Amino acid sequence: MKCRWGIVLLASFALVACAAPATLDREGTGSTSLHEKTIFVIRHLQKERGDDPSLTSEGAAASERLANMLADKGISAIYATPTRRAMETAAPLSKKTGVAISEYDAKNPETLVASVAENDGAVLVVGHSNTVPDLVVRFGGRSQPQMTDQDYGTVFLIDAAGDVHEFILD
Repeated sequence: MKCRWGIVLLASFALVACAAPATLDREGTGSTSLHEKTIFVIRHLQKERGDDPSLTSEGAAASERLANMLADKGISAIYATPTRRAMETAAPLSKKTGVAISEYDAKNPETLVASVAENDGAVLVVGHSNTVPDLVVRFGGRSQPQMTDQDYGTVFLIDAAGDVHEFILD
């Protein structure tokens, strides 16, 4: 299963490299080019219960798999909301790559989009079930994924053509 995921991911990166640049603003009002960025968006992984819960052991293991899958993808920026579950989802990749996690305000996605646009290289954004679908579109995705509060482990790759590729951490 891991081999198949790697082949699909490799094929998607090849598509990203061949595609035309996407824009952050699909309305045509002052678009900012993504410069063929690779943007990965994921909802935080499985969480405990409570007001600001940590990841479960299953979520922590999945965050390690995420780090292993993205470690060699040229990640130059990692963004996460300041919630414990989002920060813990991003932490293993940060440790593995040496890229610090930048906090962002989920209520102000325009600032996040501007920060990502200014960054060179691939980016990981960790969000929430109620923010990830909107972020995928804001980053140039032509389709908005549907998510429920029970969806964990789906990585969305937005390519330069605006296609949204989904990968499941297994």
